[in-house]
Amino acid sequence: MDALLEATRRAEREHFWFKGFRAFAEPLVRRAAAVHPPTRLLDCGCGTGVNLPMLARHGRAFGFDLTWTGLRFAADHGERRLAQGSVLHVPFRSGAFDLVTCFDVLQCLDPEAGERVLAEFHRVLAPGGHLVMNVAALELLRGDHAVLAEEAHRYGRSELHAMVEGAGFHVQRLTFTNVTLFPMMYTLRWWQRLRGLRPAAQAEREIRVPSSPINRALTGLLAIEAALLRRTDMPIGSSLLLLAQKRGIERDA
Repeated sequence: MDALLEATRRAEREHFWFKGFRAFAEPLVRRAAAVHPPTRLLDCGCGTGVNLPMLARHGRAFGFDLTWTGLRFAADHGERRLAQGSVLHVPFRSGAFDLVTCFDVLQCLDPEAGERVLAEFHRVLAPGGHLVMNVAALELLRGDHAVLAEEAHRYGRSELHAMVEGAGFHVQRLTFTNVTLFPMMYTLRWWQRLRGLRPAAQAEREIRVPSSPINRALTGLLAIEAALLRRTDMPIGSSLLLLAQKRGIERDA
């Protein structure tokens, strides 16, 4: 996983995928944060901390990660509300947060462990608190990136919905994202499986920033999709983006 973080930190500020992801996710963060002002936010599996400034625009943001490599990078770039710990045992007290986020972590665990993680998220949320989560979707999109990211399982929409509801949440929004990239990604990853997946050391090219013209074009394409996503759900894509509320004293978002 340290190899992934080292590769990721070079790309996550400029790569079209990461820019698109933040354009998709921030409206859900804003929607949830508006229900609980002032908002206490926790990013679970924060990695290098690149998403913490985005979260901090909506409240007081904390983050934790399993690996010290990412936390050291986050601290070097000014983040201070950090802790080391596992999503299986979240290192904070019960009911401490209004909003929990978890971006591209759940797919690194098998579904049984994923259920334990969701129970931990439920525990640290205050009554009526929200969860915003992004998860890799669809096993048919398994490719070289799955090796680099140490993916254990990619989720289907109904599967993720059932898991989250079963953990004591009410799902308020669940949509695919990256539909505009789907044809290209499906073709590429089908070919990668056909010729055999590359080891992690070679798969790092999966998150290299493309040339500037390509990166700008794909960033623009995802910005258009993000605008559409504010109005409607997407029928297919490479990720699933979720907004859910802890059952109890529920407040509409």
